[in-house]
Amino acid sequence: MKIAVERREAAAASADVVASGLFEAGGKDERPPASLAKDDKGSGGMIAPAWKRKEVRGERREVTVFHRPDGRGRWVTVGLGPRDRFSAETVRRAAAEVVRAVKGKGARTLAFRLSSFVSGSVVSAAAARALVDGAVLGAYEFVRYRGTVERGIEEVTIQLGEEHGAEERTLAAEVAEQVRIAENVLWTRDIANLPADTATPERLAEVARELGKEAGLKVTVFDEKELARMGCGGILAVGGGSDHPPRLVVLEYPGGTRRGRTVAVVGKGITFDSGGISIKPALKMSEMKFDKSGAVAVLGILRAAALLKVAPRVIGVLCCAENLPGGGAYRPGDLVKTYSGKTIEVLNTDAEGRVVLADGLAYAVAQYHPDEVIDLATLTGAQVTALGDDTGGLVSTDERLAAGLLLASAATGEPLWRMPLTDYHRELVKSEVGDVRNSLEIPLAGMLTAAAFLETFVGSTPWAHLDIAGPAYTTITTRKYQPAYQNWGATGFGVRLVSRYLQDVGRA
Repeated sequence: MKIAVERREAAAASADVVASGLFEAGGKDERPPASLAKDDKGSGGMIAPAWKRKEVRGERREVTVFHRPDGRGRWVTVGLGPRDRFSAETVRRAAAEVVRAVKGKGARTLAFRLSSFVSGSVVSAAAARALVDGAVLGAYEFVRYRGTVERGIEEVTIQLGEEHGAEERTLAAEVAEQVRIAENVLWTRDIANLPADTATPERLAEVARELGKEAGLKVTVFDEKELARMGCGGILAVGGGSDHPPRLVVLEYPGGTRRGRTVAVVGKGITFDSGGISIKPALKMSEMKFDKSGAVAVLGILRAAALLKVAPRVIGVLCCAENLPGGGAYRPGDLVKTYSGKTIEVLNTDAEGRVVLADGLAYAVAQYHPDEVIDLATLTGAQVTALGDDTGGLVSTDERLAAGLLLASAATGEPLWRMPLTDYHRELVKSEVGDVRNSLEIPLAGMLTAAAFLETFVGSTPWAHLDIAGPAYTTITTRKYQPAYQNWGATGFGVRLVSRYLQDVGRA
């Protein structure tokens, strides 16, 4: 999608569709918003009468299309809801709602009237960035395997008008950066949406190598023989039942400043999760191609680090395996020795994500001595039960790191909720025959006991765990409850959030 910034008024734009935001009237106040006058004039006097008839109310998700009587295309109003609940996330969702509403209806170009999306703490730069996010992410569809594709919006302009014309240079730079960030999410989604017969552990390693050449990253891939020499028994055990052998992939971004912070980002890359010997029910097992979403997010984060030239040094670690039942598969009751030397008692082969992460986390800490470690994983169904499919779970041992991630979450609209980690959870994962066990005999605090398990392998290094089992992807059922910029399938959750965190660390 091509995106540009223009000084002129939206009414003068030559786009097929001009879109403006409309706030809901407050309380019993039936008077139209002050901004309505400019929209009414631009639409040829069609919006004010519609407001009086209560055909347009400014409610969230309300998209109304007016055909301009002068024949210059369509004017679309999108509801922003109450002004006192307005945020950049409101703008992000509204932009996507417009893009989706006009898809397949002959519109190729779209102009947003910027000033109609600016209010209160949502200044012009924040509004412009959110419009870019919503438009680019909202237009996305995974079409690689489709024979025909329905066309939609291909060009977007942010019309500054007299209110923001003087900011053209600054806003153009803001928009250009946000385009890179949003398009990087699409790149990530495309990989995460690939089926398991294509996106094998070997294929993810190839993608990492390709990314290394593109972005100037150092990439190291450890195959099954090297993993055995290294003692990475966790990854080997989980991948033992598949004909596609596991891989540990490491990407290194050198950082934009000398002697800056080093941040390690570790991702769970289960390219397909059948549950192994502890096999899952057939219903919805097809969704387990998304169990690689954490590792794919790490690819997107490293790509963003290079594109944005963030200040910290960033190390990305992908723990890739396919969890299938087979002659070489690990079993309940097995004791697995990991890279750190610690042993895992396997009680459930479907609790495999933490087993591969045990090797990846310990490797990152031992080899790179990072200032902090962040892991991303579609780890537990308990996360979805606790927080739903829209909010990720955050567990952290470091207050500064947790606070930074929560600030980045608020800025990007990728919601996190911090959960506790106590000695109670640590006691629950202790094993009587090994160091830790990967499952419990009682269904208690599944998200938090998984986090307690992972903590074992990072030692004293400041660490944050992002359980993204819910928000990593949407289904046909859950899609209707999600923001319009989340299409069916992989969402790329965590890429914008952690990329923003890395930018903020550099600024600090």
